Amino acid sequence: MADGGRRQRRAFIGSFTAAGGPGIVTAAVAADTGALTPLSTLNGVPDPSYLALSPDGDMLYAVSETADGAVAAYRVHGDEPEPAGPPVPVDGSGPTHLGLFAGHVLTANYGSGSVSAVPLRADGTLARAASGVLRHTGSGPHTPRQQGPHAHQVQSDPSGRWAVSVDLGTDSVRVCTLTDGVPAVHRETALRPGSGPRHLAFHPDGTRAYVLNELTPTVTVCRWDAADGTLRPLAETPVLPGAPAGDAYPSGVVVSPDGRFVWTATRGEDVLSVLAVEGETLRLLGTVPCGGHWPRAIAESDGVLYAANERSGDVTWFALDAETGMPRRGGSLKVPAASCVVLG
Repeated sequence: MADGGRRQRRAFIGSFTAAGGPGIVTAAVAADTGALTPLSTLNGVPDPSYLALSPDGDMLYAVSETADGAVAAYRVHGDEPEPAGPPVPVDGSGPTHLGLFAGHVLTANYGSGSVSAVPLRADGTLARAASGVLRHTGSGPHTPRQQGPHAHQVQSDPSGRWAVSVDLGTDSVRVCTLTDGVPAVHRETALRPGSGPRHLAFHPDGTRAYVLNELTPTVTVCRWDAADGTLRPLAETPVLPGAPAGDAYPSGVVVSPDGRFVWTATRGEDVLSVLAVEGETLRLLGTVPCGGHWPRAIAESDGVLYAANERSGDVTWFALDAETGMPRRGGSLKVPAASCVVLG
């Protein structure tokens, strides 16, 4: 422990082992700068491409983004997470994201276009099997990327009443419930055909959501009503100042804790974008280099923005200007095939 008994802050970094990644890297986070110092490496499951922490920070969960698809749990003690049971099949292929909801781990399975639910035991470990799978249906106009459903993200809404699943293949967001461990669609919201929604982030006031589109470099601003679980698209804003030279591949979206800014990452351009929140619209303020190549995911903590740059194999951190929201590069940590970073 440090700081009068408080838990030392840690960053957990996922990577693609099939591309030379080390698995899950744990790093210490400097309190003053947010700089990362490596502590340990754990190669427990293949391709732990996305990670999630329990609310108390005692458990870490990882997808295994493989054809078979699995989720794994780890106890967070000291400088290295400890496996807490064997990986659990999710009955879906290529899980790219996971989130905690109603006593379960939910995974978004890109390959099979589905969302799986795995129950959590009282101690935070995983049950032996998935309790239910929601199989998405539909397609979109962009070939070959939208020939069928491709669930890319799943998370709880801020109220904890709903699970929200973003599907790149069907140009839609599904608001879901969970009954007896089985996820089901409450409402499905259609977005612009061919936009290819990838990830969603909620505004801290819980009334808006920002959907980052992968097939077009834009963010769709939506109004969110937690009372009845409805998502309504309002406007679409570019995340780049001009037309990209080729496919742009936006990847991650983060909202500032004070709700004033939205940050996105775009892999084809290797940039981070800064957008100002202006009521129910966004305004692009500018872009900065991501500090590497192919920023697959971003995260914010204590005024520092982190970019997991997959192809250059590093996690770069940026100090965020409190007035303008603009990132200023601070440094980087080498992590081959880095895919995500979560902080606790």
